[in-house]
Amino acid sequence: MDETTQQFPRKVLIAAAALIAFTISAAATARWSGLGATKEPQVVASQIRELRFEDRIDGAVEIYQSSDGRLVDVLLPGTSGFVRIVMRSLARERRLSDQDRSTPFRLIRWADGRLSIEDPTTGRHIDLGAFGTVNTQAFARLMTAGGAVR
Repeated sequence: MDETTQQFPRKVLIAAAALIAFTISAAATARWSGLGATKEPQVVASQIRELRFEDRIDGAVEIYQSSDGRLVDVLLPGTSGFVRIVMRSLARERRLSDQDRSTPFRLIRWADGRLSIEDPTTGRHIDLGAFGTVNTQAFARLMTAGGAVR
């Protein structure tokens, strides 16, 4: 070996290999054991309301109960910003994945009191409690607005 060629320090290579092995084994252990995973509790639905949302030309949004076509509520222009944002994001996802736009969304109250909305066509599920009490209440009132709930 000539003087200009230097060998990489052996201890550095061993330390790097040990770090890689530790990282892989820690990730595998976490994955197999479920350590650090967030899981929603398995709870049954206590109420389900299937709703259709339709935009009006004046900027309002009409909300209909899917089972009988009854008008549940009208969100006037400039109101109910959280409900509008959530529903537009779900509708956008349907458009992007070329899904049926007429399928109603499901507003679900769980036995433990949580509230969520889901899109059966895309499988998207949003736990509304993650956005705070005020925003959750904006959807909670739709659970009973306009009458019958199953």
